[in-house]
Amino acid sequence: MKRINAFSLSLDNAEGIPVRVFANESVRIEAKAVDELRDFLSLQTNLTAMHSAAEGFFGESPEIQQVSISPDFHKGAGIPIGTAMLSKGFVAPQAIGKDVNCGMRLLVTDWDIEEIKAKLPQLKKKIRHVFFEGGRGIVLDRVQKLALLEQGLIGLVSEAGRHADKGIWQDFRQAEEEKDLARVTGMGSLQAAGIFDGLRNYVDHDHLSWDSQLGSIGGGNHFVEIQQVEAVLDGPTAYAWGIRPGAVVVMIHSGCVSIGHPVSSYLKDLMRSHYPGHVAYPANGIFALPSSGRHAEAMALFRMALYNAANFAFANRLLLGIMLRNCMEACIGPGQTNLVYDSGHNMIEERPDGSFLHRKGAAPARGPKEMSGTPFEWTGEPVLIPGSMGSASYVMAGMGNPDALSSASHGAGRSMSRGDALQGDEERLQAFLKEFHIVTPIDPNDPMIRGRRDILQKWEQGILQEAPWAFKDVGPVVQTQVDAGIVRPVAKLSPILTVKG
Repeated sequence: MKRINAFSLSLDNAEGIPVRVFANESVRIEAKAVDELRDFLSLQTNLTAMHSAAEGFFGESPEIQQVSISPDFHKGAGIPIGTAMLSKGFVAPQAIGKDVNCGMRLLVTDWDIEEIKAKLPQLKKKIRHVFFEGGRGIVLDRVQKLALLEQGLIGLVSEAGRHADKGIWQDFRQAEEEKDLARVTGMGSLQAAGIFDGLRNYVDHDHLSWDSQLGSIGGGNHFVEIQQVEAVLDGPTAYAWGIRPGAVVVMIHSGCVSIGHPVSSYLKDLMRSHYPGHVAYPANGIFALPSSGRHAEAMALFRMALYNAANFAFANRLLLGIMLRNCMEACIGPGQTNLVYDSGHNMIEERPDGSFLHRKGAAPARGPKEMSGTPFEWTGEPVLIPGSMGSASYVMAGMGNPDALSSASHGAGRSMSRGDALQGDEERLQAFLKEFHIVTPIDPNDPMIRGRRDILQKWEQGILQEAPWAFKDVGPVVQTQVDAGIVRPVAKLSPILTVKG
């Protein structure tokens, strides 16, 4: 790698693909992630071989046009987290990962911080019941499920009144949610031409069902977090977005959870079934699907499955926000939550010129021009950069940097693998647990749990894997992107309580 300036480097590669890595000298670059990136770039060699060996397989010459790496860059599963790739002539679903449309949602509330702190014990108990002990109250029929999978939030919101006297729909504020659609990427609605076969069992029944999948946080680094605005860094932009000093906010990081695995398997099988039989499978295991030509039907099936999963993720984040609002109202009293923004960071964006921008763990950071026709056409796109559990998060405004493919980091990024994190200091962990409020499916203070060292040890291992010291310092990660003109700071948030799946 060669340093270009104080905030970025280039990566020489045999394929000659322009690769920009954004990292200042304080950001640690993981050697394993660089090796994984080089291996991923060899996809171009395979594409070229396929194009030569299988005449007419691609509608146009397949090309990786550009790659941008955000400073939270770390090893993934075949493709590093923090990768944005611009392609022409093909799509590669593996370049967005299995958790399709995993993303962030930020809500500003009108509760007072002291009200929250005074009710923390009750609030933690209520959250555990609602999120993990059967209290979600998400009841759906076949019409609603089809609407959310095929039409996303537009479909879900339009059908919310079907069972207004049951479960979570009793607290659904339809007029507010309709208004908030403008503050979700693409209105949270990708128009799918049906549902793919792997979701038939989820949809095909006429009776009402209490859904056990929607309203799921997921594992790993996903969370729902109550935070406070510690500092406003750009007054006019913060004001335009409804963010004020000292405000209590809710940040949600989740995706399509259980839907992602069948969709990912389906898409991989789809690409294999259309792969030319006389061409060797790619050594790196990354398959590409032609975006034009004779594979139009396969491309339509790809879009359908991808859009189903993305729509599910949008609905999941919306309902997680309502679940937390209901918990807070039950413990503190009536309150208001206003959406700042909701956007995914594991998606494929189809551009007007026919190219495809793949993001895997990379947040869209489009500038004012790219956000024309939205509430953000004067400010740029809101970019939510969470720190590790227990550390500060940042709200930024996108600047549409072309070198970064209008993409930013989606967090601080891991500095050690989950396996290495398990070797963490027990004393350090206990000190952290005393200072910070975490709600998980297991309550370590439950008398029935306290005597079960086996359960407690497994619970502690889960916390260790996501502990602050397992991640990079978010400060240099943010500063790199500010210096590079990728984003500009709007607000700094500090955590109060984190809900982990």
